[in-house]
Amino acid sequence: MVSVAISKLGCTQLIFVEPGAKINGSYYRDTLLMQHMIPAMRRVTGDHFIFQQDSAPAHRARDTIELLRRTTPDFIAPYMWPPNSPDLNPVDYAIWSIIEQRVYESRVHDNDELRQRLLHVWRDLEQSLIDGAVDQRPIRLRWVIEFCRQKS
Repeated sequence: MVSVAISKLGCTQLIFVEPGAKINGSYYRDTLLMQHMIPAMRRVTGDHFIFQQDSAPAHRARDTIELLRRTTPDFIAPYMWPPNSPDLNPVDYAIWSIIEQRVYESRVHDNDELRQRLLHVWRDLEQSLIDGAVDQRPIRLRWVIEFCRQKS
């Protein structure tokens, strides 16, 4: 598993989950967020970011929510986000598919090769692709709002 943060100001490096790691709330908070993700986001944007995540159990744990409220400049709480919303996350709706296409242009033989290809593709990913994905977000949010209005 791998995580990343993107913005029009730049992107973090790829953050890999340690092989065999059990991703519970404690690992997510102490290792992924506090040791990697939040410091990487601050290096890229300073205090100019909104933290968004999906509704995985470790993400919506009470201690995780409290940590993010304390340590990020702005945080979208789980009750504000649909539980399964890849169409609203720029990494999910635009970036991972590009990375996947480039990584698998030829057969991958093992995990080490996969990791190296991911790093290479990520390093060479054009900022204009990130910017385009970020620019789509407000449009997608309006679509969801309109859809919810029509359903109610």
